[in-house]
Parts: sequence; C-alpha cells; structure tokens
Amino acid sequence: MRTTLDIDDGLLAKAKSQAAKEHTSLTRMIEQGLALRLRPRKPTAKLKRRTLPVYAGNGGLRATVRDATSHRALLDAADEVR
Repeated sequence: MRTTLDIDDGLLAKAKSQAAKEHTSLTRMIEQGLALRLRPRKPTAKLKRRTLPVYAGNGGLRATVRDATSHRALLDAADEVR
C-alpha cells in the first residue's frame, strides 16, 4: 500500500544513509521499525521477594543507642565506635 509521510529532513537523511549501509530499502526499514513498535510487549517480570538475613548471634545494640527507632541515634552511636 502506498502512503505519504512527513518525516523530519535530518531523520530521513540518516535513515537513507543507514538503509544504504545495510543494503536495504527505506521502505523495509520503516516496515521493520513499525513492526518493532507495534509488537505486543511482554509483561514485566514481577519482583521476587527475598528474605533478609537475620543475625542470630549474641549481643544486641550498644548501650549508647538511646532509641533504636531513631536514625539520628543510630548514626550517633556509629560515630562513637570510631
């Protein structure tokens, strides 16, 4: 089927050059591009849940940690270790 397209001059020049390098026609390149764009997309893979490692050793938080739910308190305790 014949059709008319308005294509940016720079893009058309690049497409013609690429078609020549690949020894194919501009029509074939446009068909391939449309086929790629219109093919059904595969559903994105669902993220797998990973279990986080849990420390089962002895001990716990340092006595200098005032509030284990406070980011600032944990950072302050980490600075004291050095």
